[in-house]
Amino acid sequence: MCSIMGYCGAVADLEAFREGFARTLSRGPDDSRILPAGEGLFAFHRLAIMGLTPAGMQPFSLGDSLLICNGEIYGYEKFKAALSGKYTFTSGSDCEVLLPMYREYGVGMFPMLDAEFALVLYDGETGEYIAARDPIGIRPLYYGYDQNGTIVFASEPQNLIGLCAEVKPFPPGHYYKNGKFVCYRDIAKADAVCHDGLDAACANIREKLIRGIEKRLVADAKVGFLLSGGLDSSLVCAVAAKQSKTPIRTFAIGMREDAIDLKYARQAAGYIGSDHTEVYMTKEEVLSSLREVVRLLGTFDITTIRASMGMYLLCKWIHENTDIRVLLTGEISDELFGYKYTDFAPSAEEFQKESEKRVRELHMYDVLRADRCISVNSLEARVPFGDLDFVHYMMNLDPEMKINRYGKGKYLLRRAFEGDYLPESILWREKAAFSDAVGHSMVDYLKEYAESRYTDAEFEEKRKKYTHAQPFTKESLLYREIFEEFYPGQGGMIAGFWMPNPEWEGCRVDDPSARVLANYGDSGK
Repeated sequence: MCSIMGYCGAVADLEAFREGFARTLSRGPDDSRILPAGEGLFAFHRLAIMGLTPAGMQPFSLGDSLLICNGEIYGYEKFKAALSGKYTFTSGSDCEVLLPMYREYGVGMFPMLDAEFALVLYDGETGEYIAARDPIGIRPLYYGYDQNGTIVFASEPQNLIGLCAEVKPFPPGHYYKNGKFVCYRDIAKADAVCHDGLDAACANIREKLIRGIEKRLVADAKVGFLLSGGLDSSLVCAVAAKQSKTPIRTFAIGMREDAIDLKYARQAAGYIGSDHTEVYMTKEEVLSSLREVVRLLGTFDITTIRASMGMYLLCKWIHENTDIRVLLTGEISDELFGYKYTDFAPSAEEFQKESEKRVRELHMYDVLRADRCISVNSLEARVPFGDLDFVHYMMNLDPEMKINRYGKGKYLLRRAFEGDYLPESILWREKAAFSDAVGHSMVDYLKEYAESRYTDAEFEEKRKKYTHAQPFTKESLLYREIFEEFYPGQGGMIAGFWMPNPEWEGCRVDDPSARVLANYGDSGK
């Protein structure tokens, strides 16, 4: 990961800009730079992943134009080859192709990119500032306006606190130009329904996911894998292991007393032959890390915070004990194939509608969690299930095929990888929710701690002060109050609580954990 800030006009408060930029040094500890960009400033913290030499340092320049980008541009070599007759490239960085692409194609370049990225560009010929973000929002980007109405972009909301009165997430799949946000790709919306048969659909799912994983293995820095023992991360690891000539490195975490998934992660690691590490966490570590986790996440969402505890502590261990710089993860599968609560979808149309909503909001929940927990530990997250070709196919696939009519969640994904990728016990196991899989005790400790902080009367009084996403449990109030300490008045950055769809019968619950659903069954055993 890297950290970018783009002040797109005369700087009203240079000290606030520098202080905000310094807050995300951990995203890019290798080098830092601030340069004038027209009347404004571009700032960049670098984590070197592709093109490790100083030549890959940003901002990149072309004439009087400058660009800063936190991203991975897959297949950048083809653009570089096509443009090399006209432009000189001096680094091995994938992002160096972006300014020449802009010179040739303008904002028409964005739909051309197979990438996860957030960028800000200064056009030295026109004096315009342009910003853009990938269609899923895997790379973070936020914006706000300073006291003079000048727009400022940054990788994280904490960069903009004290500089902008209101901080907002940059909408995924959009670019900003001339004061307007323009959608260049809505990845969640189906272009046309794909009516592939079961065999063809499973073949496409397998081939497209394998390609998505393979392209994310390319890095000049060392790569590792988060392995929870569930289907999604296990598949990513299994495919990667088949591609690697040496054992891949996998990592799992859990509570020492009741971690559900450690044994399954161990089984998967043994089957694929990975160099596997288990990390244990304690009640004391969970509770003492809570404030820091809420601060780095910039959210009050219950699910996101719970699921971040294990991921944060695991990535912290990896950062402190290994030389790995890139981590592949299993996020985004649930939004495409369904989760426990989508079994209650009343129709295929409702399933599709829910999937579209969740994909559009990923940047506020699971994708946000993966980015922050990994980047705060100076690592880079790569998310193969977020491959644009793969997501496009899944969002277009007939929802009648995706809804669970098989008696088994994620049936298409499981069937697609039948064979020698994973043992049957992993491939067909019903997985626990991630925050439960590290151990039911972790969530119980957080709830108990929250209960001890407020009487019933205090809870009722304090929660009423929040009109947006009003806390509905003591746990949610605790998270909101910590959030407000670091991001006062910025609750609008998050759409609300990630919860099962309350309009569906069986989903009107008071806790986001799948544990409370009637169909949880054998999950987590």
